Amino acid sequence: SLFEAPAGRGVLWRAMAALGAYRCIECNREAAELYRDYQRGVLRISICKSCQKPVDKYIEYDPVIILINAVLCKAQVYRHILFNTKINIHGKLCVFCLLCEAYLRWLQLQDSSQNTDPDDLIRYAKEWDFYRMFGIASLEQTSFLLGIFITLWWMRPEMLKTKSDFVLLLKALLLSSYGKLLLIPAVIWEHDYTPLCLAFIKVFVLISNSQAIRVTLNLNRMLPWLAIIFGLILENGVVCLFQKMEWDV
Repeated sequence: SLFEAPAGRGVLWRAMAALGAYRCIECNREAAELYRDYQRGVLRISICKSCQKPVDKYIEYDPVIILINAVLCKAQVYRHILFNTKINIHGKLCVFCLLCEAYLRWLQLQDSSQNTDPDDLIRYAKEWDFYRMFGIASLEQTSFLLGIFITLWWMRPEMLKTKSDFVLLLKALLLSSYGKLLLIPAVIWEHDYTPLCLAFIKVFVLISNSQAIRVTLNLNRMLPWLAIIFGLILENGVVCLFQKMEWDV
């Protein structure tokens, strides 16, 4: 179908075309181009030679529609984001998600403390608690990701042969953890059902991580969940270690 190219997107997609980095969102086969440019801003979406479907229908979709499809964990929109766009916010997104998690833990720690002394030393101690929670959250996240990489490398070493394979999978996992941003609203609008909301957020993030692994490595559903389970085991092992050290986590 014909459509007008959104401002700025055409330049980005043409740059990616030079790299040959496209994938069909339906069958995951490589594609030479996403669209054919007929000048004057009129484009025609390319058809995949393998499945005979549009290579990437999402290039003409509004970002809000793409976000909704991402929330629904559709494999097609994950392929669109990971292979057919250049999104480099995974590092900033990871830091912000860790800050959200650290704030949640810090807030719970303050709720459990009955000390309301306004002394400067108490305020500094509370500030140090936040930094400590950020460090713990970072170590747990690292352990979770490490567990996933170890499992996948052990089960399918051919899937992670180069540095670029590891980088792409890491990027996919970090981007798919965007659900952690919901931690802040869940805490701000505290309700009797907040613990249940936090549990749902955790499950949603794990489902997103599983879909990201599946799409990135083109796997079935079983292996990604096996990797995630091992990642959770390693993460909980780190939590137990902190608890033995008598650190509040």
